[in-house]
Amino acid sequence: MRDIALAVKMLPGSLYYHFASKEELLVAVYEAGVEELAGAVRNAAGADSAPWERLEAACRAHLETVLRHSDYAQVLIRVYPEDVPDVAERLRGLRAGYEDIFRELVAALPLPAGSDRRTLRLMLMGALNWARVWFDPAGRQTPRSLAARFVSFLKEAQDA
Repeated sequence: MRDIALAVKMLPGSLYYHFASKEELLVAVYEAGVEELAGAVRNAAGADSAPWERLEAACRAHLETVLRHSDYAQVLIRVYPEDVPDVAERLRGLRAGYEDIFRELVAALPLPAGSDRRTLRLMLMGALNWARVWFDPAGRQTPRSLAARFVSFLKEAQDA
């Protein structure tokens, strides 16, 4: 907290005027990350295109937000609710709210009856989040091309 206060030119105790604890500050940052990511994904996905196109647009927006090293989005990926027991339920709620966007997108896909949509959604979100570990901004791939490949792989797997 002291480092944060110094970085924004405040007295360390002044942060506690705005946030009752470190955990409350984390919740505020986490919430800002969810809002940033959800806004980008909702704007990109829109409602006017086909389900696979909407999913690809959502994946692209997610990757663009995460891979541009958004400080807020990084918190969502790096901090697990279990790491902060005092606010774990609140963090889980925020995360679930964001995941609902992808839940709706996957629910709209024309998949065969009996498809495990939950596993597909979790696998896709895991791939999207893990990209920040291996993505090379100087490489040939872009968030747009990765999103297209991820969704293409999912579509091809449905045809197999």
